[in-house]
Amino acid sequence: MSADSQPAPTIESGELRRAVTLVAALNFAYFFVEFAVAQVAGSVSLLADSVDFLEDTAVNLLILIALGWPLARRAVAGKAMAVVVLVPAVVACWEAIQRFTDPAAPDPPPIVLASLGAIVVNGTSAWLLARVRHHGGSLSKGAFLSARNDVLVNLAIIAMAVVTVWNATGWPDLILGVFIIALALRAAHEVWEVSEEERLAAKALAGEDLD
Repeated sequence: MSADSQPAPTIESGELRRAVTLVAALNFAYFFVEFAVAQVAGSVSLLADSVDFLEDTAVNLLILIALGWPLARRAVAGKAMAVVVLVPAVVACWEAIQRFTDPAAPDPPPIVLASLGAIVVNGTSAWLLARVRHHGGSLSKGAFLSARNDVLVNLAIIAMAVVTVWNATGWPDLILGVFIIALALRAAHEVWEVSEEERLAAKALAGEDLD
């Protein structure tokens, strides 16, 4: 097929590309900030959240790769993204298990500062993706859900830091790790359901029997 016969990119596709590119860059940059602070503060939940920034980077890069793919391949990419969403949940779970017998209290001030910065990054990402979440099927919807849930996680981390000041134990940090796992599982489930709908729609368009 010649270059002239290639379909022109739509306005929606261009907006989606710009949005996910910016979101991926923001998340990748802030991963290093939050990871470093988590190490200094000794926070399991903040460490899990820093890994989540890498997950969001991968998700939005996946959207860039999948744009323009047929519906069936986009559905496969959506399912792959659902698996990627589980990465921070696994990390948080492993850290919780490692520290379960001795939950040392993290240092609250750097946790609060890092979480406020994370709210800015995730809030901006959610705002950018909310405008284009209907243009990329399961992929863009999943990225929006992830950014939206990340803001809730950041607020929960701040609340955890405040509670830690009062009780001086690491239990709130570990409990929040469970909360992060629950959010990741829910987001993964929602993305998987949407991608499954796209798979069935692709089979219907191809005239295949639906299983």
